[in-house]
Amino acid sequence: MKKTLLAQMMAGCLLAAGSAWAQEGPTMGWSSWNTYGVNINEQLIKRQADAMVSKGLKDVGFSHINIDDGFFGGRNTTTGELLIHKTRFPNGLKPVVEYIHAKGLKAGIYSDAGCNTCGNYYNGDTQSVNVGFYHYDQHDADFYFKECGFDFIKVDFCGGDAPQNSQRLALDPQERYTAISQAIKNTGRDDVRMNVCRWNYPGTWVHDVAFSWRTTHDINDSWNSVKGILAENLYLAAYCYDGHYNDMDMLEVGRSMSHEEDKTHFGMWCIMASPLLIGCDLSNIKPNTLSLLKNSELIALNQDPLCLQAYVADLSNGCHILVKDIETLHGNRRAFAVYNPGDTQRKATIDFSKLDLGGSVSLRDVFNKNDIGTYENTFEVNVPAHGTRIYVAEAQTRMERTRYEAETGYISDYQELLNNQQEKTGIYEAASFCSSGFKAGWLGCSQDNDLLWRDVYSNEGGEYLLDIAFISGENRNITVSVNGKEVQTVSVNSGGWQTVGKKRITIQLEKGNNTIRLSNPQTWMPDIDYIELTPNPSAIRQTELHDSHLHRMHDLQGRALSHAPEKGIYIQDKKKIIR
Repeated sequence: MKKTLLAQMMAGCLLAAGSAWAQEGPTMGWSSWNTYGVNINEQLIKRQADAMVSKGLKDVGFSHINIDDGFFGGRNTTTGELLIHKTRFPNGLKPVVEYIHAKGLKAGIYSDAGCNTCGNYYNGDTQSVNVGFYHYDQHDADFYFKECGFDFIKVDFCGGDAPQNSQRLALDPQERYTAISQAIKNTGRDDVRMNVCRWNYPGTWVHDVAFSWRTTHDINDSWNSVKGILAENLYLAAYCYDGHYNDMDMLEVGRSMSHEEDKTHFGMWCIMASPLLIGCDLSNIKPNTLSLLKNSELIALNQDPLCLQAYVADLSNGCHILVKDIETLHGNRRAFAVYNPGDTQRKATIDFSKLDLGGSVSLRDVFNKNDIGTYENTFEVNVPAHGTRIYVAEAQTRMERTRYEAETGYISDYQELLNNQQEKTGIYEAASFCSSGFKAGWLGCSQDNDLLWRDVYSNEGGEYLLDIAFISGENRNITVSVNGKEVQTVSVNSGGWQTVGKKRITIQLEKGNNTIRLSNPQTWMPDIDYIELTPNPSAIRQTELHDSHLHRMHDLQGRALSHAPEKGIYIQDKKKIIR
């Protein structure tokens, strides 16, 4: 990435901090939980705010100091007043918020959608009883955001999930989070970022309720935890859009993992547009950790104004290759990552055509912040165990995307909280026999249990051949729709549940963005590996012949008119008129 463009990108990201939250990049800052749990206090929080400024983290975009669980002191059930821990925060919360704001930073807080918090259930914090939002939605929203002035809130769900709270409350997540979101809006604050912490992707409804949402169980300070979280988020790119983000949880960078693992952890969180909340002690941060966290080129990918999560484009020798547009949609500059989850070094080959890049491609190594050269067609890189390499590519030409993996598609009623087979909602599954290692399955049986790609871009529009790669051991139907109009229903059978078959139909795309939808509202659909699009050669040939015919007709018209006075013939509307 050229330094001038990087400076422009970073400036644009920082300027965005004053705009409506739905247009901003993912939240960047620090949170108390990963290192301290419930054992926090006023001075500790202030010390982290001081370090964020003095260590230069604020200068590269880290802006939030978030107080997690552990500040509660119970509740006055008569007045509804939320009490603050007298020993940990003897002056209450507002002075801490004012201290953070005086540093030019933003302040975050924590609560639960039920009565008790996770710290009460798992950490034995006896003062975290009856302190959640349940029964106190508007009261607590007014306290946090009008009285104290917080800018962010993480809302947990231990108090609403029966196995994780002493009252055995089993609350509806959509109802609770929607009510809390509305209570925050009622305060008159339109700049508060709410993070839904339900530990799995809660459902497509969450996009209209929260700024970000957790997609997995809690992270911990281990490679297996980071690897597992990445595996679950490789297929969620379609659910990150319009400035609302999949949250892969707080960062464990700088604690006990190797530096290579820390690089993967931070780099993949950046390119996958996850919130970046540091979890280590900033006042004692290691130099190599600080250098990694201050890598402005990685941060620029995270805060890119397009607000996109990188999606899976290919799999090479066990390495996942993810890509996304940066700066301009469908432009010549894209960022891509080569991620090796394995325990040995692997050589990956990047086929630029699969990244929709044509001609000569110039690469910049984002970790090392240096240009590494220009390549044709392919690029090979050795990726160490648990390692990742991230690049910004600038190509001579941008090609149309032809391959749309199923794991980059959007399921309209996707959720991970309830048994998908009972609920009849689709899922994404690892499948070694599929092109990029994943498939979408358990689709159909309802109108909303579909699979759609909402970003199918055509430069000129026209007739295309659509190949559907599917898996089915029995006859099953797929209805194909384009831009809301049904095109054709096809019956398919690949001959086995680990055999990929293909079905080709012809469709018409509009110039620009299109939506392709696969559905079956009556019965189960086959599993889907990918769809592939190519302009119809016969249609192109017909267009060429038609254009050639028109050219000849125009030429004949011109010749006839030039001789008409002598021959007494005029050409008008392709008909001869005799004088």
